[in-house]
Amino acid sequence: MRKAIFFTVLFLAAVLAFAGGKKEDAGTLVVYGSCEEEYLSAVSNQFEKLTGIKTSYQRLSTGEVLTKIEEEKGKPSADVWFGGTTDPYNEAALKGLLQPYAAKNAVHLVGPQFKDKDNNWHGIYRGILGFFWNTEELARLKLQPPKDWDDLLKPEYKGLISFSNPNTAGTGKLIVNTMVQMKGLDNAMKYFAALDKNISQYTKSGSGPSKLVPTGEVVIGIGFLHDVVYQIVDKGYNNIGMAAPASGTSYEIGATAIFKGAKNEENARKFVEFALSPDCVNLAQDNGSYQFLVIDNAKPVTAAVKAGLDKIQTIVYDFNDAKINGPSYYKKFFEVIADDARVKK
Repeated sequence: MRKAIFFTVLFLAAVLAFAGGKKEDAGTLVVYGSCEEEYLSAVSNQFEKLTGIKTSYQRLSTGEVLTKIEEEKGKPSADVWFGGTTDPYNEAALKGLLQPYAAKNAVHLVGPQFKDKDNNWHGIYRGILGFFWNTEELARLKLQPPKDWDDLLKPEYKGLISFSNPNTAGTGKLIVNTMVQMKGLDNAMKYFAALDKNISQYTKSGSGPSKLVPTGEVVIGIGFLHDVVYQIVDKGYNNIGMAAPASGTSYEIGATAIFKGAKNEENARKFVEFALSPDCVNLAQDNGSYQFLVIDNAKPVTAAVKAGLDKIQTIVYDFNDAKINGPSYYKKFFEVIADDARVKK
């Protein structure tokens, strides 16, 4: 009798342990993130905390993600993509590498431009393209800062400028597409051929120039102005000036998407809903990311407003043209630049 009771107790304990484990086991999720790692880490940790889904991440530039998922041929090693400009997302969608999902929280997006019409991606933030410079170095060289795109062609800027490689960074793709849309294809390529003479390096990531300018490794950078705000607010640099080009500039939409063939698709859908909620996007400005948020129930980004980024007018960027024709523009870009040995692989 005592023996029977003992085994009954063991059996019930095993059942309860199994049930408890089952309840707690919410599965896993793998994120490829193209925003800055501090924000990516905070987002992944918060999602795991709220859902119980074990979440891991890898930080890759958008170009690296695009290359990686193409090579994986429908069997991606990650489930979702988070952050980074939408031009590479659109390329991925065109190649059938993203899984459409009509997110319920998309009702909070502040405009229809902040999601793909076929639900391949949803926007989570907006960043503005501009110039920035090391004020101390310009003073030492007795040079004035650039005010417009064509100013960057001045011979006195030879070897002083940096922007990101369109092969690896969505920011670089955006710069190429912006010039094509503002100047026309032929004039844009002539522009890049001339600008190449003043380039010191093409960085791997879009935020690369913003990290090089305050240290004086590069004097002038082209990139997102919220990355400059980070260098000023979080890193304490007071030797950086910045401006939007006088004749106009464009903007990125940072996005999130599910990879086609994702092993954890249901959890990926939960992540997209989370990404379109204040629980996620409000983490940005507390973790060094000062892009404008694009859902109506998020809190204002104080540092971006204080820096005057909300006053900058942007062109009507043609995302569809970038989606369809962008790859041919990037190819032409590499054909015309004079010395691609400086392109950082």
